[in-house]
Amino acid sequence: MESKAKRTLVKSAPELWELADDLERMESWMGGLVGIARPIAVQITDRDPGRVLAWRSAQPGAHARIAVELAESGFGTAVAITAQHSRPDPAEAIAALEGLLDELGSPARRPFVRG
Repeated sequence: MESKAKRTLVKSAPELWELADDLERMESWMGGLVGIARPIAVQITDRDPGRVLAWRSAQPGAHARIAVELAESGFGTAVAITAQHSRPDPAEAIAALEGLLDELGSPARRPFVRG
């Protein structure tokens, strides 16, 4: 099944890229997509810095993929997330993607600083 979420966030594409291109965050988001409370190992399948980042589950039996696309849009960046998954309730997958957008857009999430 495929689910999509899109939002314009008031952050620059480089800020959002720095947040999204983080292995621990990708693994956590994958766990959320498949409905598991722990991170799931991922394999990056597409990387076009500042524009496209995609990864899939590397765990046997957890068939899922997430792709994040960034495009400048006015005072922010349009973020489109597409996910392929096997969750029976598409509303749960959309909620996971909306949570991912909330996390990226949160003022508390500051790129370029680890900690």
